[in-house]
Amino acid sequence: MVGVLLGAISCTTDDPAGEAETIDFNLHVQPILADRCYPCHGPDANTRKAELRLDTEEGLFSELTIRSRGRVIVPGHPNRSEVIRRVRSRNPEYRMPPPDANLTVSNEEISTLAAWVDQGAEYKPHWSRIPPRSPNLPSTRHQDWALDTLDTFVLARMEQEGMAPLSEAPRETLIRRVAFDLTGLPPTVKEIDAFLDDTDDDAYTKVVDRILASHAYGERMAADWLDLARYADSHGYQDDGLRNMWPWRDWVINTFNHNLPYNEFVTWQLAGDLLPNPTREQILATGFNRNHLQSQEGGIVAEEYRVDYVADRTDTFGKAFLGLTIRCARCHDHKYDPVSQKEYYALYSFFNNINEFGNIPYAGEASPTVILVDSVAERTLADLSVQINHLEALTDVGSSTFDAAFQSWLEEGGQLPARPPGLLAHYPLDAPEDRSYYNAVDGERPATLIGDPEKTPRTIPGHTGQAQVLVGEPFIDMGPEVGYFERNQPFTVSVWFSLPDADVEGPLFNKAGGLFNGKRGYVGMINADKTFSASLNHVFPANSIEVHTEEPLPSGAWHHLAMTYDGSSTASGLALYLDGERLRTRLVADNLRNLTSPSGQGKTLSSVSNSLVFPS
Repeated sequence: MVGVLLGAISCTTDDPAGEAETIDFNLHVQPILADRCYPCHGPDANTRKAELRLDTEEGLFSELTIRSRGRVIVPGHPNRSEVIRRVRSRNPEYRMPPPDANLTVSNEEISTLAAWVDQGAEYKPHWSRIPPRSPNLPSTRHQDWALDTLDTFVLARMEQEGMAPLSEAPRETLIRRVAFDLTGLPPTVKEIDAFLDDTDDDAYTKVVDRILASHAYGERMAADWLDLARYADSHGYQDDGLRNMWPWRDWVINTFNHNLPYNEFVTWQLAGDLLPNPTREQILATGFNRNHLQSQEGGIVAEEYRVDYVADRTDTFGKAFLGLTIRCARCHDHKYDPVSQKEYYALYSFFNNINEFGNIPYAGEASPTVILVDSVAERTLADLSVQINHLEALTDVGSSTFDAAFQSWLEEGGQLPARPPGLLAHYPLDAPEDRSYYNAVDGERPATLIGDPEKTPRTIPGHTGQAQVLVGEPFIDMGPEVGYFERNQPFTVSVWFSLPDADVEGPLFNKAGGLFNGKRGYVGMINADKTFSASLNHVFPANSIEVHTEEPLPSGAWHHLAMTYDGSSTASGLALYLDGERLRTRLVADNLRNLTSPSGQGKTLSSVSNSLVFPS
């Protein structure tokens, strides 16, 4: 009997039985060239001599231009190959490496180089770039000992080293070995006794099959991949807060237990969300890309850390799937690295084409998340989706009958009410009284000036009535009971504003938590280029909807801006209007799936009318 050999993948094209005689370029030849020849004829252009490179296939088989010596390597002809002639020469003026290099090539190494050339000088790229294929079975002297093909390879190597198989180990030892190999755990006393009592010829095979079918086998096999994929259930930096990555860990374990094909194992983790109609499992698999460290520190430069996150994904991809350490190329072309800086950032770009922020909040996950439910909840949600689709069809604004009642009302001379139904608050923003602003809808809930008392806003004439000139950080707060809405509640916010011609940036209206709360709520933001963006967020930007105007807001005059939201939790339900005309916008995010108000509660349809001036 023999133990189980796991994880054996052969990338060689040689016959193992002849491994002692066959010279492999990567295994035997390149180490000699790298140590003795590359200092003068390698990847470093600053130290390269005679314009000769031996670290590339083109250089090794190139034609020499010095003294018309022929070619560097002539396959099958050591005596016609300049490299072999040079290392064999006794002439110090001709021999390589030269005496002043303080490097020598031993006779054994010279024989290795010559044998490689004599055997045809087969060049091989980096091992990770050689497609694996099944080698031929080696011949062995003790053929009856091997029970399967893996045993044959083990036996061939043993015989090559002058070793012979021992007699079969005691049964207690066999089950202990296989249990540790496949699960990392010892067998139980009950399992040992059952194996000892089983007198069938296939008793050991049954033990192996039972262990392979156990959950512990998947855990044992997943451990190495979890290390390579930098798995952790916390963020790593600073407070090292909790990160719920265990569902991805369990997915990895299950892939080993259910023997998911390797091509799917790779594809799902790198791009499962990009597959046609991806399943929840395929989306979950992409958690592989999100195992990197993330920072919650308030003082970081968010873009710097975001770039680090992308670089981490790039580097991990190189190690996990290319078998290459490509991190050096992030900063420069590296003379010992087959990947150039240009190639590095071409690969980097694949992991950079996403909307994310380098600083993560304490409330929720900044990275994209997937909602996991049990089978009962999934069936319930499916039934609700059918009902929702039916109701959406009845209220489709694109249908021919949707505006029929409104058109009939217009034809009958309908007039708008003085106060829109459902209005929750209206702040004329006249001069404040004791830092308080009157609410024309509910006098018991005024707005309050928050911030530095030394920077009290100036009162000036507005579009109608008076307006406030805000200076610095102070802002006007509607209070905790006005203006919060949930993602399923339609609402409208409107404001009269006037922007100066100078640079200006900041929120025009904001009913959201700060960065550490993931900007939970809704925000209307004037950007640095004076364009305007509107968003509803659970956790910005991964669980949000956001649109961005294509043109900047006008300056130097009074204008009316309105944001309307239809409660659909989609970016298509978020619209912006300037002076009654709908603004053209581009989509930034469309992935809102969780609550948007801190309490999860909100109000009904509302309109807030403000008059604000933002100075430079």
